[in-house]
Amino acid sequence: MQTNIKILVVDDEAIMRDSLRDWLNDSGYDVLTAGNGPEALELMSKEKPGVAVIDLVLPGSDGLDLLRKAKQLLPSIQVIIITAYSSVHTAIAAIKEGAYDYIEKPFSPEKVELLIAKLVERQSLLDENVSLRQKLEEKYSFENMVAKSARMQKIIETIKIVAKSNAPVLISGESGTGKEMVARAIHAQSMRKSKPFVVVSCAALPETIIESELFGYENGAFAGAQALRKGKFEIANNGSLFLDEAGDLDHNIQVHLLRVLEEKAFSRIGGTELIQAQFRLISASTQDLKKAIEEGRFREDLYYRLSVVNIEIPALRERKEDIPVLADFFLHKFNEENQKKLNGFTPESTDYLMRYEWPGNIRELENAIERAVILARGDLIDVNDLSQQSLYVPHKTPMGKAMRDIEKNHILNILIEAGGNCSEAARLLGISRMTLYNKIKAFGLNVNKISSG
Repeated sequence: MQTNIKILVVDDEAIMRDSLRDWLNDSGYDVLTAGNGPEALELMSKEKPGVAVIDLVLPGSDGLDLLRKAKQLLPSIQVIIITAYSSVHTAIAAIKEGAYDYIEKPFSPEKVELLIAKLVERQSLLDENVSLRQKLEEKYSFENMVAKSARMQKIIETIKIVAKSNAPVLISGESGTGKEMVARAIHAQSMRKSKPFVVVSCAALPETIIESELFGYENGAFAGAQALRKGKFEIANNGSLFLDEAGDLDHNIQVHLLRVLEEKAFSRIGGTELIQAQFRLISASTQDLKKAIEEGRFREDLYYRLSVVNIEIPALRERKEDIPVLADFFLHKFNEENQKKLNGFTPESTDYLMRYEWPGNIRELENAIERAVILARGDLIDVNDLSQQSLYVPHKTPMGKAMRDIEKNHILNILIEAGGNCSEAARLLGISRMTLYNKIKAFGLNVNKISSG
């Protein structure tokens, strides 16, 4: 067997040490040997072996102590403990300290070779994942955006060009596709990057509140206005203002916003002083605003003011080549947050991620990877770490089976899992509650029946 992974055999008995070396050399492995802990650590530092076979009893120390030091020096090294004093306590202690497995003397060469072969295959996969992650981060990362697909690479190029201007930008796409990330990338690449990036969630605020949020107000402007308050327009001065879900703006607010964009100035509520509106406007919407114009819900003149540049973010199911790089990005992120050292995904789990349709888009994928990182027990995320998350993955979609039905069934399953609790279901799906409510209405789902039954 040809492999670039070096194996270190550590045993104070020369016969055992040399026999293991010869057996493994005959199988094509590059083998190093050491008779004690200090000698082994010196070789590890210089040669960086991928696998170590360590005797439990060593002169002046023990195998578990060497295992701990080896893991500190080479976190990814895979260790097999050899012991003549087999016990459950020894096995548990070794595995708790990070050993892959342990074998007891006497043992056959075939048993060692089989265990080594499995470890080398696993270590090769781990190394491949680490190398791939580094390459992907270099090639496909941009301002915290991770993408491999041609469509997203084109969007990134558009961001680089658009960011240099002051033109208003409208970002459209389904919930969870990363519209705010795109908005932040535009700001970060612009000349305004050192100035504020101010977010206004239009869907979350009623008309009276959003008006005061945007314009601010003077002391005594209305009951409860006991001090001057600056609005988002003013706070975003010389920076960028991001209107999330701009399609949900009330008609009166649309009129006021249009006037601000035309006159480049505004007054606080209850005030007369004109304040210059020196901000770059970036808007986002999950709604089809052209359809909203046809239905009389959105002003056409405001639409053209907002969409000097229009960026449409595709759903994750429409750019599946981005799933592996995004999954790896989130794995790295949640490894750090949870102090874990997962090194990647098994081929089966990657296939599982690729076959799922992700109705909640990137937000749902991020949620799924976070849970998998927390629940995973091995070095790699396995399909079992994902399958317990109620992701509905059809092995084959029957011809003519509408995606609508798949999404409906998936949302229904999550609602049942959440006991009809819409907030919990939205969290599991990785979408907003408003989006979930809209889907429940569109699919005609009876939440009350689910929660009661």
